Amino acid sequence: MFVIPKKMKPSHELFRLVKSLTKSEKRFFKLMSSLQSGEKNYIKLFDSIEKQNEYDEDAIKQQFAGQTFIRHLPSEKNHLYKLILKSLRLFYSENSVSAILAENIQSIEILYNKALYSECGKLVRKAKKIAKSHERFYYLFELIKWEKLLLEEEFQSGQFDRDLNMVIEEEHSVIKKLRNLAEYQILYSKINYVFRQGGYTRNVQERELVHEIQNHELIKGKNTALSKRAAAACYYVKGLCAITNNDVEDSFLNFSKVVQIFEENPHLIQDIPKQYIRSLGNLFYYYIKAGDYKRLFELIDKMRSFQDQPGFNRIDIKIRIFLSTNYFEMLAYDRQGEFEKAIDMIESISNKMKEFGEKITKEDEVVFRHLFANILFGAGKYRESLRQINTVLNDNESNLRQDIFSFAKLFNLVIHYELENFDLLDYLIKSTERYYLKKKKTIEVGYAFELTFIKCFKQLIKTSKRVEKSHDILEEMEQELNKLMRDQNEKVALEYFDYITWIQAKLINTSYGELKKQKLIQQ
Repeated sequence: MFVIPKKMKPSHELFRLVKSLTKSEKRFFKLMSSLQSGEKNYIKLFDSIEKQNEYDEDAIKQQFAGQTFIRHLPSEKNHLYKLILKSLRLFYSENSVSAILAENIQSIEILYNKALYSECGKLVRKAKKIAKSHERFYYLFELIKWEKLLLEEEFQSGQFDRDLNMVIEEEHSVIKKLRNLAEYQILYSKINYVFRQGGYTRNVQERELVHEIQNHELIKGKNTALSKRAAAACYYVKGLCAITNNDVEDSFLNFSKVVQIFEENPHLIQDIPKQYIRSLGNLFYYYIKAGDYKRLFELIDKMRSFQDQPGFNRIDIKIRIFLSTNYFEMLAYDRQGEFEKAIDMIESISNKMKEFGEKITKEDEVVFRHLFANILFGAGKYRESLRQINTVLNDNESNLRQDIFSFAKLFNLVIHYELENFDLLDYLIKSTERYYLKKKKTIEVGYAFELTFIKCFKQLIKTSKRVEKSHDILEEMEQELNKLMRDQNEKVALEYFDYITWIQAKLINTSYGELKKQKLIQQ
């Protein structure tokens, strides 16, 4: 039986690469292209793609219909993709330590093959100095290999000035440091997975996972990091463990040490700026929890000042600075009850995130939508808040920030209550309760806050038109939830929405947003 093959969708990789180029990168690419002779069909293709807002391969085929190169468009696209990457490698070759070392190693190989051993040795020594100062152990290991080959040539020429054992000893030391750093990176991956999947720890299984990482010999032991990079990774892992356990003080202590290591070793900031930015960003949590908004905004201003500095003008770094600073600025307004200030930021942030497109991660999108919902709720804009929380609930990916998804279900009930959607709430409460009971059964413990809230909330719905009875249930609800707040694991619930303040606002017949402002004044 003959089957007509489905038409394959054209690849968007080239389009995304072209659109990611800065003006300087485009100018350099065109300059490099001008140095080549002959027909340059790839420039025609480049110009056509650059003008498009969305990739349209049919339009390109129509534009160049009749020209020979368009008949083999896939190979032309592949050729252009490789040329752009080559151009970018050259453009950044003077700025990137990795590029400089890779280029030096390539030159070392050429000189060695030409038997220019003296020149080769000089370049090896120069490159080793760079690799050592930047703790680039992989490149250092490769350079020592070339150093040993040069020693062999010296021995064959009757030169025995240098000790091979010292070179071998240095090689062993580099291998040890490489392995040490790799082990820290594995630990980082483990704790990062725990946090990205579920946020704060709230049950025995989650705490055991974090406890296992915290008690690893490389984390618990003293002087176990064999390099500055490894020391930064060690404290970063400790900081993330503290965040997952909601230990803000310990988190601040460890991320402060990471920042100190970076700022005392500027080459680390140059080499791994994203880790430095993330470390600064993690300090924001402490200032939010401590209510130290003055220092928070000082640190936000400091981070924003990096954007146009050398090493920070990469698109991924600019995105991280944009997301971190704007998120915590809005969160600060939310915690202070200054909802209108935060609302003024929503549209511009949303537009900028759309502009960044696929470069914005799904987690970032979920985190911001949840914050938007909180802010809009605080301002009494319940329908707009509901739209944002629905985005979180409807666009959930399994295993990604299940903590936000889980508490969004509870917050969803509160929003519908404010909108007086009582008929719909009957269904939503049953559905949400089933969700938590299923999760509780899976992990055997946990969800005490959520299930207690739902138990009381069900009674509250039944008395929605009887004010006096509702008041009694709200008082009981407040008492039961405040008892749970003594447990640090349950207190985490208030990080996602201040349920206690919402109940208290209902009790005194005021708005949630107004009560938050009053509480801040009284502090």
